[in-house]
Amino acid sequence: MCSFIGADIGGAVQKTEAKKAASMKVSIPPAVLNITKENTYPNPTQDLPRLQPSELAQQLLDSADVPIENPELIRMLNESTIAKAPLAFGYRATIYLGHWALNYQSTETSPNWEYQKVNTNYYDNRGGNLPYRIHYVQEAQKIVHGGLTAKIPKAEDVQKMMLLKATEKTKLPLAFQTIIGAGTKKDHVYNIPAKRLGYLYGYASAVNEKGKVTYGEVYLNLKGSKRTLTIKNVTSQGIGAWIPIQDHLSFSFTASQQPR
Repeated sequence: MCSFIGADIGGAVQKTEAKKAASMKVSIPPAVLNITKENTYPNPTQDLPRLQPSELAQQLLDSADVPIENPELIRMLNESTIAKAPLAFGYRATIYLGHWALNYQSTETSPNWEYQKVNTNYYDNRGGNLPYRIHYVQEAQKIVHGGLTAKIPKAEDVQKMMLLKATEKTKLPLAFQTIIGAGTKKDHVYNIPAKRLGYLYGYASAVNEKGKVTYGEVYLNLKGSKRTLTIKNVTSQGIGAWIPIQDHLSFSFTASQQPR
């Protein structure tokens, strides 16, 4: 689970999910190579908002009957100050904090190593008598986008929670956008036999994240010196997303007698 979730608020669902995340291991195939050093475009490291709740925020999170993971809502609670009035007896107030995406529960996280083709290197060796050696060279800058698979409310907040969960589960460098710079090279050599055409394809990789997002209306209740959160009109919706893996390319090499 993400580090900003309090130990006591996750409930059975979050504990089960944490066990699944801890046990998941992504095996990177030999055809997938890291191009961080070679990439001519330096992709920024994704800055994931791992917030620790303040003492007040933690008390409010513990009082809610629905787990709250949304980092933006936690940030707002962290920035809130509620003074304890010395004569608070009989004081009551209910404050509407808005309709929020409260949490995201991951049900499936799977990589697609050939998510999007980003480059093709080609050489015609049909007139040659010896093998010809080629290696990967990115011919043009390529921007690889991910995103949610459907339009849903509070999409930006949902994306952040899905990114956190997928990164925690896979331990891969994920971002909703990654760029492969023109002129990026990889030294691994591929041999095109004589009398053959050679094609070296480069594919950007991505993770397909699927799960369920829970929404609800959040109310802050003040009763004397007691402060609690109430969640009303709770709804859930299934959602998926494609999240590119930064600075990783999958290579596929073929040699044939006929043009492709």
